[in-house]
Amino acid sequence: MEALAAAGFDLDALSEEQHEVLRTLAPEELALLVDIRGRLDAAAPEVQAHADVAGGALF
Repeated sequence: MEALAAAGFDLDALSEEQHEVLRTLAPEELALLVDIRGRLDAAAPEVQAHADVAGGALF
């Protein structure tokens, strides 16, 4: 779960059932999920990235 949180996943928004699914991921699945998240974040517009971090307060 620490790897997902470090990759920017909002784990607090997930149900206990979803947490259980994430806990049972194989290392390869976890790596793939983190990689996909990183690529999606890299493709997001710059303003969106700032809004996510700053809660939209700056834009």
